[in-house]
Amino acid sequence: MAATNPQTSASQDAQTEPRNQKITTFLWFNDNAEEAANFYCSVFKNAKILNTTHYGDAGPGPKGSVMTVDFELDGQRFTGLNGGPQYKFTEAISLLVHCKTQEEIDYYWEKLSEGGAQVACGWLKDKFGLSWQITPDILLELIGDPDEQKQQRAFKAMMTMTKIDIKQLEDAARG
Repeated sequence: MAATNPQTSASQDAQTEPRNQKITTFLWFNDNAEEAANFYCSVFKNAKILNTTHYGDAGPGPKGSVMTVDFELDGQRFTGLNGGPQYKFTEAISLLVHCKTQEEIDYYWEKLSEGGAQVACGWLKDKFGLSWQITPDILLELIGDPDEQKQQRAFKAMMTMTKIDIKQLEDAARG
């Protein structure tokens, strides 16, 4: 759906930089892809805008407006497209943020849910409508534990939570 004659605002190096990532997540926004990319880059400490392209004469967007923005969050590349209002994000896809500590969970939960919605079981929607899972690694370990009783207790505890609480998970898993 790329328009012809996109104008770029990044250096040639950024455009031709080798892509070590085989698959890039492509996110369709109405008209705020650049705002979203800047927001995500402000939340994640190891993040940067890589490239921005603009619509030319033939594009569906106004000439000179942002068409795409390539950005990176903790080594993961994304592209945001200002494609118009035809499509909206759904919970059918989400981005999972692996967390080691409760402090990390609290940080990402607060930042990403601001202006959005806190859902359940560590899921939230950000102010752009994109779904995120703020998940401690210990949760994945507990629900994959060979002890089925421990699995069930951890899973049952998680199902009662909005934001995941590591101590409550561990306490529940122990019984």
